[in-house]
Amino acid sequence: MIRSASITKILKKLQDSDVISQEKVLELSNLNSVESVFIELKKDSTIDQEKLLMAEAAYYHFKYIDLLGTEITRDIVNVLPQNLAENYKLVVFGKRDKNLQVALTNPAELKGQEAVEFIARQNGLNVEYYLTSVASFNQAFKQYSVLKNEVEKALDVAEDKMSRQQKKTEEADLVTDNIEVTKSAPISQIVSVIIRHGVEGKASDIHIEPFMDKSRVRYRLDGELHTSLLLPKSVHAAIISRIKVMANLKIDETRVPQDGRIRLNVNNNNVDFRISTLPLYDQEKVVMRILDISSGALTLEQLGFEGRNLEIIKNNIDKPHGMFLVTGPTGSGKSTTLYSVLNILNQENVNITTLEDPVEYYLRGVNQSQINPDVGLTFANGLRSILRQDPDVIMVGEIRDTETAELAIHAALTGHIVLSTLHTNDAFGAIPRLIDMHVEPFLLSSTLNIIIAQRLVRKICDNCKEEIKLPDNLVGFVWDEFTKISKGNLSSDLLVLHDKTDLKFYHGKGCLRCNSSGYAGRLAIAEILDMTDEIKQLVSSGISLEKIKQETILKQMITLQQDGLLKAIRGMTTVEEVLRATKD
Repeated sequence: MIRSASITKILKKLQDSDVISQEKVLELSNLNSVESVFIELKKDSTIDQEKLLMAEAAYYHFKYIDLLGTEITRDIVNVLPQNLAENYKLVVFGKRDKNLQVALTNPAELKGQEAVEFIARQNGLNVEYYLTSVASFNQAFKQYSVLKNEVEKALDVAEDKMSRQQKKTEEADLVTDNIEVTKSAPISQIVSVIIRHGVEGKASDIHIEPFMDKSRVRYRLDGELHTSLLLPKSVHAAIISRIKVMANLKIDETRVPQDGRIRLNVNNNNVDFRISTLPLYDQEKVVMRILDISSGALTLEQLGFEGRNLEIIKNNIDKPHGMFLVTGPTGSGKSTTLYSVLNILNQENVNITTLEDPVEYYLRGVNQSQINPDVGLTFANGLRSILRQDPDVIMVGEIRDTETAELAIHAALTGHIVLSTLHTNDAFGAIPRLIDMHVEPFLLSSTLNIIIAQRLVRKICDNCKEEIKLPDNLVGFVWDEFTKISKGNLSSDLLVLHDKTDLKFYHGKGCLRCNSSGYAGRLAIAEILDMTDEIKQLVSSGISLEKIKQETILKQMITLQQDGLLKAIRGMTTVEEVLRATKD
């Protein structure tokens, strides 16, 4: 009864503080501990996690602190041994008088607190506890070791081994020799550190490439490549070989490209890496795409869809059959959008089967298959098999050829919901692209429900966001585009703008939290072609694409650039970022 009363009390407090809804209260009321309530709520991405952490801190009589962007000196952080901090997810971030300031992520973890208090007593100190987020902890934990420092320690040992190994190569077999170097502890450690820092830094890709007389390591963060490390060229081949071994690739094949996959547990999360090697003039390059399969699909709102665009998408998701297409270049977030849609469609009474290259997120209850051209499992062959699996919803990763296009259209015609992607510059471009694949216009008009064209733009860092003044000609351009948007597409906060002098613009001035870039994270900007009866009739009649564009824009469609500029006016991104992402 005590537990039940405690749970009732904390749920009511969370509801009164607008952290959770009444529906959520009912959903969680059957849990048997307050700790399990907070664990479940932390999994819900729709909840304001900062408010939740503040409520959790208050319940356990701790203070709350955000450590993102906080510099912690090495002597302070090293008060606790690194392994203890990692095991119990707690970190020392300050020292005030005789108090040691400790941030932790789980206030119910008592063993870690006992260890901290033992160390504090040995040093004649008291402990002052703070609750922090996992992201804050990870940022603070990085103070234990910087990428360069970690690699340099391993590098000293590696270069010594490499020089000794090199002396043997004149008489020893080169492949056997290379395998021995690859298995060596320092090379393995260097690769491990490079991978871990990529995951912790939320990079989407890791590039390891020969660069003049060095081996260069670059991370792609929010769509931009950043050089993080330059290693001696003498270890480059060994690092590439180590990655090949991990991905089960041929270590002695350096003349042709190879593709593989690695699955690792990094910081207690399962992470997949898609590996691609490419022979260059004198060495090989490797690119590792990071696929964090433990992270779930984001909601459409979290991706950046809003207003009328969001309404159109949700209306089309409810249709019983037809084709749902997302277009854009590589890296524009097409697959992520489809996963969000699949998450909405994923119900117990619905059979969803996907065919992907690769599987980027795992969705519980969805049958996900990965193509394998080496054994004949292509998108076209896989789609034929899926149609014999009694599917309700089919997701085909990409329509690449005529055969796949025809099969996808056939599936949509026979009562299935088909989700897929195309590489086109805008939403209208999908129509001539499919016609080029020999799909008849009358079939397109019968099956296409919606075409979304999207790009990703970087979000302004909330921590260092400030208002700025743009040049008059740029403000004039934004206002001209703004006035072309019908009022039905504008939210209430934008309807009050009557003149270009009402416009406000922002940027990030740069801070520790965003690595001085002014940006943190990305969001989608989109244009959506809703295949209404009028548009379907135009497509079926074979009328020119230009005429379809004119008709559609007159019917309140928002273009890619206009959607981006609306987000810039709201302070979500910058005008420069929108223009960069939407240039032809």
